[in-house]
Amino acid sequence: MNLYLRYFDNETLVSNVEDAIAFLADIDEIGMDANLEADIREYAASEVLYPKRYKIRPRVYFIIIKTEAANMQDFKEKKALHPGLELGREKPIPSAVMRLNEELPGWYEGSLDFKRVLLVPGTGKFQYRDTHFVAQCKAVSGMDCYNRIVEYLRSRVDERSQFPSAKGKNFKFRYLGQAK
Repeated sequence: MNLYLRYFDNETLVSNVEDAIAFLADIDEIGMDANLEADIREYAASEVLYPKRYKIRPRVYFIIIKTEAANMQDFKEKKALHPGLELGREKPIPSAVMRLNEELPGWYEGSLDFKRVLLVPGTGKFQYRDTHFVAQCKAVSGMDCYNRIVEYLRSRVDERSQFPSAKGKNFKFRYLGQAK
């Protein structure tokens, strides 16, 4: 596993932690110390694949990215990316959007967290309240399940209520089985 490091226009692709630390030590603004060195070594040795950024001062960071790219050109052209692959798996994991649009007719359970407008009785004013709603419905896909739930809620709650995107973290669904 190689490491890509970037600090403004300074960037490099190295094959080991020592080269990465040497690159960062050559940049005076970073201020390499024992704690930072230990943290970089720990990150490189871990199985964590997401990029890591380190704060130098307010709104100024350097980043480290683990990559399989053999050289800088491969990294820049994103030739070493394996989107949706889990460690040790050959089959790609479908993305959330792909799962949402996958057609599989049957029963779905959808869970939606939305902002509902409610009247406060004592003041006569309205306020937004976080509301959790769960429903089981017959649908052909996760997206169809979302649309049916939102359509149902729109006809029963204040029109100013706010519904999340189907692609966001506030909507979850699971396939229950085929319709009978």
